Amino acid sequence: MPQAPSLIRIALISLVLITGGCGWFRSQPTPILPADELYARGEAELERRQYEDARQAFQKIVERHPNSSFAARARFLIGEAFYREGEFDKGIAEFETFMSFYPRHQIADLVQYRLAMSYYDQMKPVEQDQGLTVKAVEQFRKLVKEFPESRYATDALAKIEVCRGRLAQKEVWVASYYFNQGNTAGARQRLELVLREHPRALVVPEALWLLAEVNAREGKTQEASGLLRRLASEFGHTEFGRRAAQRLRVQR
Repeated sequence: MPQAPSLIRIALISLVLITGGCGWFRSQPTPILPADELYARGEAELERRQYEDARQAFQKIVERHPNSSFAARARFLIGEAFYREGEFDKGIAEFETFMSFYPRHQIADLVQYRLAMSYYDQMKPVEQDQGLTVKAVEQFRKLVKEFPESRYATDALAKIEVCRGRLAQKEVWVASYYFNQGNTAGARQRLELVLREHPRALVVPEALWLLAEVNAREGKTQEASGLLRRLASEFGHTEFGRRAAQRLRVQR
């Protein structure tokens, strides 16, 4: 019987260890890493094209360190990760959020450029809707207007011309369709718009040729001949210029 107190003490000690030791097995809270460490981790993941992991690191900066010097760039890089992954709509949303929060930030011109490129990289073939092309033009123009000294302004101007050329091509494509359907009035409207709004577009020779065809079909022979002469004179080096010269020789 003298062993009973010892057994009781052992049992009590065991109970204390069991109940008090439960904390040893609880998962410890995840430490909140400093903003600079999260940023470095995100950049590394972005470089490795691990876009989801990169976004998670940058998102933690935005949520846990909103007042740090890394917060603005982290928000941009969330969008950049979406952009590089081809998730353009999600990238656009992030870039627009950045511009609403940090419109005069030192990288705001880069973010505006990426926003424009997100539309530019989605432009459809001429036969399809050109709504994205129009949006790309709008965003590139905003960049040039608000950040005229930006390193991206020159490229933005060049891409505006590319977009305008695509829009001109679309108008000529529609005009050709109208012409082939016998709708010369609809074709004329589109072609005259091209010549008025896009005088430097590469598609101008084709527009002049087609407009001459419209006039000829409508019985306006003098107007048709005038367009052919202009085409042969100003664009003689093009296929349509050579066609116009040939047509004029036949008419003599």
